[in-house]
Amino acid sequence: MITVFGSINMDLIATTARLPKPGETVAGTGFSTAAGGKGANQALAARRAGASVRMAGAVGSDGFAAGALALLKEAGTDLGFTKTVNEPTGTAHILVGGDGENVIVVVASANATVSEGDAATAVEQMSAGDTLMLQLEIPAASVEKALVEAKRRGIRSVINIAPLTPEAARLGRMADIVIANETEFELLAGKSGIAGAEREAAMKRLHDETGQTVIVTLGAEGVAAAHGGEIHRAKGLTIEPVDTVGAGDTFCGYLAASLDAGLSFPDALRRAAVAGSLACLKAGAQPSIPLASEVAARL
Repeated sequence: MITVFGSINMDLIATTARLPKPGETVAGTGFSTAAGGKGANQALAARRAGASVRMAGAVGSDGFAAGALALLKEAGTDLGFTKTVNEPTGTAHILVGGDGENVIVVVASANATVSEGDAATAVEQMSAGDTLMLQLEIPAASVEKALVEAKRRGIRSVINIAPLTPEAARLGRMADIVIANETEFELLAGKSGIAGAEREAAMKRLHDETGQTVIVTLGAEGVAAAHGGEIHRAKGLTIEPVDTVGAGDTFCGYLAASLDAGLSFPDALRRAAVAGSLACLKAGAQPSIPLASEVAARL
């Protein structure tokens, strides 16, 4: 069983031939809305990967709430610990360029009300051997409370230290498994501009110091991980990306679900990398998350 404690958003997505420079206005080519939020994205990915999933978080009492939860409901996610508050539902304002790259502004709104009490309640319902997934779009104190309670109860914790916040490095070191992209890992390592063998050496040092599994997603280059005293690598698929929004969340959800299902770490890493690649072939965060059958067909 996987419990995701995190954010739930409605994504507002504009596409353009190229992303604007600071102070520049460019013409858009399209607009759409899609359910999102790093917590909800990862919950849906884990559910589509085949896991039993509970989503704990908050939505507002507004017109965005139903849409933000629609795909989670459709997938059979347990929403019993998702509360409704008298605030707007969280939103992400996303610009997607013609090359598939994106820039995002997230407005927390209801997500900012997710409390330490909510963390304690969510973790109390879990059992030893369950998996808790976390990100950094809810208050840091609530994330920390969830991590502390999970460790006390023997629950495996997975944290994706995105988006980067002042607390990211400290909270990242508290989880059993930490997932970061290249930039986020530099914060963990305390050194910028590292790559290749130097980055893998830094991953191994952190792994040896903390005992945690350290995973760094590398975009088109795949993923590297320090686990069980070794460096593991996995490749995704060679693709022409349409939209990279949600690819990282898809990776996280598929990895957690694969480990929860008992796959070996190398197999789980490869499955998650392929799922992340497939998520780049469609627009939107949640609509792009592949089904388990689609991932299996490409493995």
